[in-house]
Amino acid sequence: MRRNIIVGSRDSALALWQTRWVMEQLQKQHPELTFELVTMKTKGDKMLDVALAKIGDKGLFTKELEFAMQQREIDFAVHSLKDMPTALPEGLTIGAVCKRDNPGDALISKDGRKLDQLPQGARIGTSSLRRCAQLLHYRPDFQLQSLRGNLNTRLKKLASEQLDAIILAAAGVMRMGWEDMIAEIIPFNVCLPAVGQGAIAVECRAEDEEVRTLLQGIEHTETRAATDAERALLRHLEGGCQVPIGAFGEVVNKKLSLTAIVANLDGSQVLRAQGEAPVEQAKELGIDVAEKLLALGGKRILEQVRSGE
Repeated sequence: MRRNIIVGSRDSALALWQTRWVMEQLQKQHPELTFELVTMKTKGDKMLDVALAKIGDKGLFTKELEFAMQQREIDFAVHSLKDMPTALPEGLTIGAVCKRDNPGDALISKDGRKLDQLPQGARIGTSSLRRCAQLLHYRPDFQLQSLRGNLNTRLKKLASEQLDAIILAAAGVMRMGWEDMIAEIIPFNVCLPAVGQGAIAVECRAEDEEVRTLLQGIEHTETRAATDAERALLRHLEGGCQVPIGAFGEVVNKKLSLTAIVANLDGSQVLRAQGEAPVEQAKELGIDVAEKLLALGGKRILEQVRSGE
């Protein structure tokens, strides 16, 4: 085994926290190795004045790191799994999915109010069409404002842009140690999370057996199964940032369950489906639940959203 492993990360505070956490876990298991951190900015980090859905490009937060892997400049890269496209570049693979933290969406309000306590016409900041559609379905009076930037920037905008609340992935807020800012983890019956939300993934070269073996030490089997189901669903629906799709897979009593939604942009239609399967049939479950959504009318919604109707 080579002694020095080069690890790639985005340079945001949250990305660095996640990457250093992965490095620490691996260092504990392999004290004989050294891990070197290399940081870089991705396209998604640079284009902060445009809503994610309007950029219309998959891999916004991963491409530069993936190119560095293909060029053998880094040995593996650490990502938030929700940022990873369902189709990876040729020659790359997900070497490990770590144990998932809270997968939900966190509401941070300026006065600690919960979602149902926000005033009529409350201004809420979020960068996600998925969140917008589900929140408008729950309360059509909400005014949703586009919110981009790293966690620090978004928190500052809560005050500077006169917002009543913002919504962030709960896991990121908690990893940064800001739990006391959370007014509420939004219930899944109101807002299902993004595919892979709350899970850290490590991407590496498929041919690199040494690194793949190393990464098995931080793999979490149940999280992998749950997120494999979610990603199979997303791939089957051909969804991305431009389509409001939410999903949550979970292993309970050795059975894998999956719940998912497809919504139109204004939230007037939110279709929900679920299914259950043995853990080893994760991808099949994802496709099955995707087919249920399509049969319920999801095909028409997806066509409308993509055509801009």
